[in-house]
Amino acid sequence: MGRRRSEADQQVAELLRTARDALGLSVAFLSRLDGTTQHLEVVDSAIPFVFREGLQLAQETSFCQAILDGRLPAVIPDVRDFPAAMALPAARFPRLRSYVSVPVTLSDGTLYGTFCATGLSSDKGLTKRDKALMEVLASAAAVVLEPGVLESARAEEIERRLAPVLDAGGPVVVLQPIVDLATGRRVGAEALSRFPADWGKAPDVVFAEAHEVGLGERLELLALERAAAHLDAVGGYVAMNVSPGTLLGAPCQELFARLPAGRVLVELSEHDAVEDYDALRAALAPLRAAGTRLAIDDAGAGFSSLRHIVLTGPDVIKLDRSIVDGVAGDPVLRTLVGALVEFAHGSGASVVAEGVETADDAAALRALAVDLGQGWFFGRPGPPEALAPVEEPATLTPVEEPAPSVASIAP
Repeated sequence: MGRRRSEADQQVAELLRTARDALGLSVAFLSRLDGTTQHLEVVDSAIPFVFREGLQLAQETSFCQAILDGRLPAVIPDVRDFPAAMALPAARFPRLRSYVSVPVTLSDGTLYGTFCATGLSSDKGLTKRDKALMEVLASAAAVVLEPGVLESARAEEIERRLAPVLDAGGPVVVLQPIVDLATGRRVGAEALSRFPADWGKAPDVVFAEAHEVGLGERLELLALERAAAHLDAVGGYVAMNVSPGTLLGAPCQELFARLPAGRVLVELSEHDAVEDYDALRAALAPLRAAGTRLAIDDAGAGFSSLRHIVLTGPDVIKLDRSIVDGVAGDPVLRTLVGALVEFAHGSGASVVAEGVETADDAAALRALAVDLGQGWFFGRPGPPEALAPVEEPATLTPVEEPAPSVASIAP
C-alpha cells in the first residue's frame, strides 16, 4: 500500500488527472528534483505497476533533466524521433514513446521539480498548446506546494541550528537571584537558558521552535539537567520552568524524582495550553507530596495563567514583568498587583514579582506585601558563583539600561 496522500498531494493529483484526461496520455506525475534524484511524488496513472508514487530515478538520466537542459523539447510526440531521448534508460523501460514536461517553479524562482505527462505510444497530436496547458497546471501545482515547501525548509533550518546545541548537552543555563523583599536576603534563583547570540532569538522562541520540529522535550530535558547540576553549587531553591507537555512525560518525572524536592520549584509557564488538567495534577501529585513546590509563571499577563492557578492550586504565583515594571508610579498596576497578592495569600500561595528594575518599584512591591522579588535590580543572570549566599543580604545595584526580555527553561 502506498503512502497516505496529504491534502496538498490530493489537490496536485486532481491537477494531474486534468492533464492526463486533456492530453489523452497514460500517466501524469509530479516529480521533485533534488539535484541528484528525481522523486515521483504524486502520480495519476493507468499503469500503476510501472509508475508509482515514491519511485526514485537518477536525475541526470531522466527525460525531465534533458528537457530542462535544452537537450530535448518540452513536447515530444514520438520519442523515436530524437536520438538523445532514445539513448536514455526510460526510452527502453518502460518504453516511453510520448512525453510532455514543464518545470514547477516556486514564487522565489526556485525550481521544485517537473509536471509531466507521458504515454507508451506515440501521439502526433501533442502540440505547443498542450505545453501551455501543462504550464498553467504546473503553476497551480506550485501554489499548492509552496506552503509545505516553506514549512519543510523552516523545519530543516531549525533542526540544523539546534543540532550543535543538543549534541553539546543543551543550552547554557545561568541563574538569577530571587530575593526576600522584606530582608533583602537571597532565598533562591531561577534557572534561565541562553542560546547563541547570533541567532537573534529569545529563549522562549527557541523552545517553541524546538517543539515545532519534535525536539522540544529533548531540549527542555537537557536544560533541566543543566539547571539541576547547579543545585550542588548554590544555596536556597532553584526554580526550573517546564512546559505542561514535557512535565507529563516519564523522563521528566524521573528527573524531578531524583532531585532534592525541598530545593526545587517547578514553574509551569502560562504560554502552553493544558489539554487535560486531571492528567497534569496526577503528574504533579507525587512530586508535590515529596516536597517539590509548584509555581505558576506570568500571572497577570493573560487568562491562561489564571486558569492554571485556579485548577492547580500552586504554592507560588509569579507576577509577570508587564504588571511589575513601573508599579511605583502607576495606581492601576498597584491595584492589580494588590488584588493578585490578596488572592494568592488567601489561597496559601506566596508571590514573586518578576522584572524588578528600580528601587522605587521594589519599595512599592514590598508595601503591597509581595513576598519575593526577581529582576536586574537584585542581580543579572549569571554563573552560580555570582550569587550571594543565602545567609547574606543581596547587593542591590540598579541597572541603568533597560533589561531585555528574559525567557526561562521552557517556553
